[in-house]
Amino acid sequence: MNDFSFYSPTRIVFGKNALESIGSELGRIGCTKALIVYGGGSARAAGTLDRVEASLDAAGIAHVELGGVRPNPEITLVREGVELARFEKVDVIVPVGGGSVMDTAKAIALGAVYNGDVWDFFVHRATPTERIPVAAVPTLPASGSEASNSSVISNDAEHLKCGINTDLNRPVAAFMDPELTYTLPPYQTAAGAVDIISHVMERFFSGEPAVPVTDHIACGIIRSVIECAPRALAQPDDYDARANLMWAGTLAHNGLAGCGVNVPGSRDGDWTCHGLEHELSALDTSITHGAGLAVIFPAWMRYVWREHPERFLTFAREVFDIEAVDGSDEAIEDAVTATIDELQEFFVSLDMPRTLGAFDVHEDDIERMIPGLTLNRGEVFGSFKQLTLDDARAIYRSAL
Repeated sequence: MNDFSFYSPTRIVFGKNALESIGSELGRIGCTKALIVYGGGSARAAGTLDRVEASLDAAGIAHVELGGVRPNPEITLVREGVELARFEKVDVIVPVGGGSVMDTAKAIALGAVYNGDVWDFFVHRATPTERIPVAAVPTLPASGSEASNSSVISNDAEHLKCGINTDLNRPVAAFMDPELTYTLPPYQTAAGAVDIISHVMERFFSGEPAVPVTDHIACGIIRSVIECAPRALAQPDDYDARANLMWAGTLAHNGLAGCGVNVPGSRDGDWTCHGLEHELSALDTSITHGAGLAVIFPAWMRYVWREHPERFLTFAREVFDIEAVDGSDEAIEDAVTATIDELQEFFVSLDMPRTLGAFDVHEDDIERMIPGLTLNRGEVFGSFKQLTLDDARAIYRSAL
């Protein structure tokens, strides 16, 4: 087991009517004025924003709003939010929505106390040292942003999608009500399930040796998602299925699933697949992150598994009850291939795409993704297997 530092400061308020305690909890920590950040009209139409505002009002916490966050959130709205947060002198930011809304709020929280352009943080021209606290109201189990240290923002003018990881990004609180997810479109529920599984796999396939206690946690989260996602799709108001998906999303990305299998001196995992997918959704911002991962992850697995077949065999046994018949090379390859096939078929069963062609991405688009990948990951990247840009091209090509 590798040395690690695990930090998870987010207070989780979980369950039916969790939203009712937002005001009292933020009042307890001294907040007086909130910037509420949200996406389109669904949060208002569903009554979620009204409930958040009522709780803040009851606690005497003033509030202003910023709507319009899109999927694959863009830096222009972040900059607008920074100016609004400064002008209104807010002391807490409350995102109400999915990962895009929460990532936008985190970026605003960093930028509002920085004497410069917030984009500096995302292209590593500057390092944040402070922030306004964030208290999240997630409405989509997927990103785990409600307890993670990450924020990912797009810059359409520069054709980039970049992320920053810092413990300053971790929300001080998350108010999680599974009933808020009942009305999610099936596609978003499915893409969210893939995102959750992918966050765990990025850590599991770090290239580091097995840590049984962490491996059991990681694979247990994945098995739970495989069990609960079809139930939630078949019966959208299945509370237990929705609650387990929501909790899995948090545990998948707060760092717990990487303890001890973290890469020394680096992030707690490989993160190549996220890097490859970010360039895909930078190429076309209408591509849902989880849907892109449903294509990229199996392609990456088929490309790299021979580097550490023992990790794939553990994954096969723990997640899908697949065993290598014996220790022969042929049996190992059969077991690993069957495992990757099983995973991809699960994704497809959720109505996720199998190939990049489903996004109208073709061979000539690959070179358009390489500059951003080079900026974000460098010319050599990956901890499970070190890859080059030519390897990235080969993985993209195999997924067409």
